[in-house]
Amino acid sequence: MSPETAQALQTHLGRFFAYLFQAILPFLQRQSPLYWPFVVSTLVVAVLFWRLGKNGGAVRPSWREFRRRFLGRALWWHPSARVDYRYYFVNAVVFPFVVGPALTTGAAIAGGLDDLLDPWIGAPPAGGAGWAATAAYTVVFFVAYDFGRFVAHSAQHDVPLLWEFHKTHHSAEVLTPLTAFRAHPIDLAVMAWGSALATGLVTLLFRRLAGTGVGFYEFLQMHVLLWFFGLFANLKHWQVWISYGRVLDRWFISPAHHQLHHSAEPQHFGRNRGFELAVWDRLYGTLALPREAEAFRMGLGDGTDGRWHRVWRLYLWPLGLAGQRLVGRGGPITADPAALRRTAR
Repeated sequence: MSPETAQALQTHLGRFFAYLFQAILPFLQRQSPLYWPFVVSTLVVAVLFWRLGKNGGAVRPSWREFRRRFLGRALWWHPSARVDYRYYFVNAVVFPFVVGPALTTGAAIAGGLDDLLDPWIGAPPAGGAGWAATAAYTVVFFVAYDFGRFVAHSAQHDVPLLWEFHKTHHSAEVLTPLTAFRAHPIDLAVMAWGSALATGLVTLLFRRLAGTGVGFYEFLQMHVLLWFFGLFANLKHWQVWISYGRVLDRWFISPAHHQLHHSAEPQHFGRNRGFELAVWDRLYGTLALPREAEAFRMGLGDGTDGRWHRVWRLYLWPLGLAGQRLVGRGGPITADPAALRRTAR
């Protein structure tokens, strides 16, 4: 083995174990949805809503019933949940190795565009920004990030080829916080590029207007608004029914919104595509407001859900289905987007 090959192998092994270590200890990773404050907030908010009676129909909420419904074996040891656990560890290593090199960030996009614009309009002003510019950038960055993810998510539902990869996520028959990681690498790449493009353009604008030192407010090295909404993120993939009420549900995506998004019932197909802000779904005509807790199946709704519960199938079936699309043999996607807009609530 040549020294170059040995060095490359050592580098790859180091990366492999680094990614695996991060997956084993996500509660110590600030950028992970499973970072310990987010896990604690998940339990606290879920129990609080349960004790207040906002629990999907239980007349007398009790700890025993909470444990049975939301912490019991029927949910956490369901075949769909068990494959989520295995997929989580495998994809923690596969994704950065296979797709990671093709990704970028909003900051990198803004820097690249700056380099292109410099010869034409000059360099952006140097120096830091004041509190008003920082506050504005904090809010606008968050809105752009959420909008970019909404656009990418809508493409995953509306573009037949992308839908085949998104099926990996929607094949889940039960929801636990680990279901959030049940996404095909191609699916994750589309989402990453959507948010990177949106935030890159916003960053470019603020660099040109406020200076190269502009930044957003942070809390524990994370965008302060993304941190705040991260306190509720895990609840969107847990089957505790939590809505924010009739007024707030028109503006913000609650856990109940996202549970409806995972429904296998035809009236819910393609609804509630947003992540934090519900305004995008309202404008696009895909918002389904949560009412009282509804009983519905989760999954693709095409009879194949139980067949997806193998890690290799979650990776390879979308590739085969996408290949069929490319040769004109794919079937209809989950729902017609135009029909969704016509029947939006």
